[in-house]
Amino acid sequence: MHGLQPPRPIPIKERASILFLERGQLDVIDGAFVLVDVNGVRTVIPVGGFVCLMLEPGTRVSHMAVVLAARAGTLLIWVGEAGVRLYAAGQPGGARADRLLYQAKLALDDESRLKVVRRMYAMRFNEEPPAKRSVDQLRGIEGARVREYYKLLAERHGVKWSGRRYDPADWGAADLVNRCLSSATASLYGLAEAAILAAGYAPAIGFLHTGKPQSFVYDIADIFKFEAVVPEAFRVAAAAEQNRPLDGERILDPVGATRRRCRDAFRRTNLLARLIPTIEDILSAGGIPMPTAPEEAQPVAIIDEPGMGDAGHRG
Repeated sequence: MHGLQPPRPIPIKERASILFLERGQLDVIDGAFVLVDVNGVRTVIPVGGFVCLMLEPGTRVSHMAVVLAARAGTLLIWVGEAGVRLYAAGQPGGARADRLLYQAKLALDDESRLKVVRRMYAMRFNEEPPAKRSVDQLRGIEGARVREYYKLLAERHGVKWSGRRYDPADWGAADLVNRCLSSATASLYGLAEAAILAAGYAPAIGFLHTGKPQSFVYDIADIFKFEAVVPEAFRVAAAAEQNRPLDGERILDPVGATRRRCRDAFRRTNLLARLIPTIEDILSAGGIPMPTAPEEAQPVAIIDEPGMGDAGHRG
């Protein structure tokens, strides 16, 4: 790393989406971010070109690799098999106090929170929500519509459907379609969390979802879930169950095929360019301005140079 300029984050809209890594050592060798397998084979990873790296079982990470990922503004997420269970996440963004305070103020004000939830509903279903409904009532309406969507997709693709059921502690116990859905949504959650941090907000401060470390991640991901990933999961599960090719490809690894098709869907729907504007759009619906620093606040001692990255990137 000596003699090299530290990497600077680039906007997430200009990056590739997500990369799953397993069974290898992540390190920085000769200035390059690499995955080294048990045989010593190096795979160079353009870390700054990805929004998020999902680290599955069997992955080890050096201190220098974490440093380089943070400088590049790339989110590292440690997950279980197929990305289903999240254990920990790095935080290369989220460094804007004004935005964190703004988000918290919206969530704490009942009227503003309801306006944000209504905007999320309108974006998700392409129609205005029913009038004079509380957040809890809108949550119930959304839940009923989502269950019906799952049922309709199962009927369309000829997949046996008994509901959205899976146990994160027992991956193999879920049926095929639920495993595909879990893999698909894990990819989307990774991108949503990276976008929230890059925009300078907190993943835990949600509006429809609350009480979870990723509440706002679920809020944002749900807006795109049935556009970007859920249909792909059903298509893959149907092809695998019926032992037929999908777009000319024989499905030997349904979970892997689901990930690849979600990656293609992210690119096809231009999701990375839409995530941060969507976040700003739904928060602006709350109708309150971004807070300014109080007059008695201590001024910044060292002013950072403007970077190329998004508002929340550190660097």
